[in-house]
Amino acid sequence: MEFFKIRGTIPFMRHALVFNVISLITFVLAVGFLIAKGLHFSIEFTGGTVMEVNYAKEASPDRIREAIQKTGLTDFTVQTFGTPRDVLIRLQLKQAEGQSQNVEMQKQSDTVMKALKAEDPSAQLKRVEFVGGQVGKELAADGGLALLFVCIGIVIYLAFRFEWRFAVATILANLHDVVIILGFFAAFGWEFSLPVLAAVLAILGYSVNESVVVFDRVRENFKKLRKASVPEVMDASITGTISRTIITHGCTQMMVLSILIFGGATLHYFALALTIGICFGIYSSVLVACPLAMYLGASREDFVKPEKKAATAEMP
Repeated sequence: MEFFKIRGTIPFMRHALVFNVISLITFVLAVGFLIAKGLHFSIEFTGGTVMEVNYAKEASPDRIREAIQKTGLTDFTVQTFGTPRDVLIRLQLKQAEGQSQNVEMQKQSDTVMKALKAEDPSAQLKRVEFVGGQVGKELAADGGLALLFVCIGIVIYLAFRFEWRFAVATILANLHDVVIILGFFAAFGWEFSLPVLAAVLAILGYSVNESVVVFDRVRENFKKLRKASVPEVMDASITGTISRTIITHGCTQMMVLSILIFGGATLHYFALALTIGICFGIYSSVLVACPLAMYLGASREDFVKPEKKAATAEMP
């Protein structure tokens, strides 16, 4: 399916060096922000106070957030839990010097409940407990392992489907996307939570899909365009998939923007990570992966085996 067909071939590879310099600068900036500022981890990773609150009627998470913000607390999450009348509130526990953990937790919960009851007198505290940072460390370690296994699986899959140069180029381009997403979160101090980690893993698979489509066309064009050079084959392949790229990514981006605008605070950073990842995923899958594969020495011989000459000698 195509909305339009481009006549001729766009010379993307002529500007490959410019694209790679832009990618390198962006990558270095992202790494710099990660080193200098680090990620602002959510309560799932750092631990804190967990409160379960029940209401007589359906609770409004947005109004609850506004009520808690009036108390001066900033690091917290609010989400419905079990039924529409039950709400789970997570608070960052900032323990004052010389004050015990239980005292600070009780102080936080009392402050929050006072604000919630002022908003809705039917609010009742069902339980309050402390979640330690050890759970967060395990989640962070498991998330890192998940990212590592995804990368290894992608390399193995692409090495079998195409050739090792394309596998290396794809994984480098995809890691470029991941680091840039993390760089944005570090630079602006956005909260890095489990949904954001899920978005990062989703972007890895999403970018791989785009690279596979382009490299499939590269393989076809190596067989069809016998006299074309490697840069010309890359240009023809990228140009031939532009219409498909616009349709696919345009539709996906519309859905993600809907989540970003209407999904509320719970899904805000999840959708934001997907938005950044989709934009850079298009760029890296097309304008980073292809030049990298070319620089690594991808050639026609990787896909087209030389024809064997027929034997001309006659049998005695």
